[in-house]
Amino acid sequence: MLAARVLAGAGIGAEMVVIDTYVSEMIPRSARGRYVAITQLIGFTAIPVAALLARVLVPAHWVMSGWRWVMVIGSAGALFAWFLRRNLPESPRWLEARGRADEAATILERIERESAQESAALSPQASVTGVFNAAGERESTAGERRMPFRELWKPPYRARTLMLIVFHLLQTVGFYGFANWAPTFLLREGHNLRASLDYGFLIALVSPLGPLLGVLTTERFERKRAIVTLALLVAVAGLAFPRAARLGASSGALAIVGIGALLTVFSYWFSAVLHAYQAELFPTAARATGVGFTYSWSRLSAVMSTLVIGALVARSVNAVFVFMAAAMTGVALVVGVWGPKTNAAALEEISA
Repeated sequence: MLAARVLAGAGIGAEMVVIDTYVSEMIPRSARGRYVAITQLIGFTAIPVAALLARVLVPAHWVMSGWRWVMVIGSAGALFAWFLRRNLPESPRWLEARGRADEAATILERIERESAQESAALSPQASVTGVFNAAGERESTAGERRMPFRELWKPPYRARTLMLIVFHLLQTVGFYGFANWAPTFLLREGHNLRASLDYGFLIALVSPLGPLLGVLTTERFERKRAIVTLALLVAVAGLAFPRAARLGASSGALAIVGIGALLTVFSYWFSAVLHAYQAELFPTAARATGVGFTYSWSRLSAVMSTLVIGALVARSVNAVFVFMAAAMTGVALVVGVWGPKTNAAALEEISA
């Protein structure tokens, strides 16, 4: 079981990096953030689906234990994803950055043919794809070269690398702190286990709403400012949650679910924006390396913050939420001061 968990974690962790990188390179500047948010919407829709499956199947026993059916159904999705990806084209940006210009040209010609076939039903801006900007012009990656890992520590990328490391160390505290520890917080405040799990289930139902708002707004608002605003909203909602947990039975239940739902929406909206933003800050030749390296610090933060929160929750629930709110305030400060603007700019312009 432990070995399977390690393999699943390695696969899912790599998927998150590759998906953000691939979508960013294959979608025109005018829709890049929206399509990354769509991938987040699809992913977070699985949360209430999995919660519902667990609620229905775990108590059952058909041939084998119900929890095993939940695992089988979830893993079957990987086979479906593999089937859909068989004919995905390679990123022309990546090929050109590796000096494989002929292959990049072949894929671009294929994309142009497909765009031409669909142009009658789409607007000119919506029909472009690949390494094309909103005007239908090619965005050249000429001059890029393969960058080893050490290049991330040279100007101008050093500042972005350090900014994202600090960003991920902090955002994980607020983002995963509530999601992982909410039932424990409620138990500490005197709610029974069944009520705590029911609250968690109801809160999980709104999970897709956050990335859906990201789909609708990520191209309307500058992503840097959206991250700052949403981080502060997560901090405020987090500070309100322990107060809701101390209210009376009827009003407390409504407040717990309502504030927990708001916190979930803000957090997952924040996630949709950050995944689009981080993939825009590095050049094609080092995009996946930069995103993967900086994002890995969030996994380290998840381990360390779990130990810190576990120690704090034994003393005071309020201290835990102050800790998470301070971390998200730090996120707003780091991105607000050092984060570049990226909306509606070609990837080559951002990395120049």
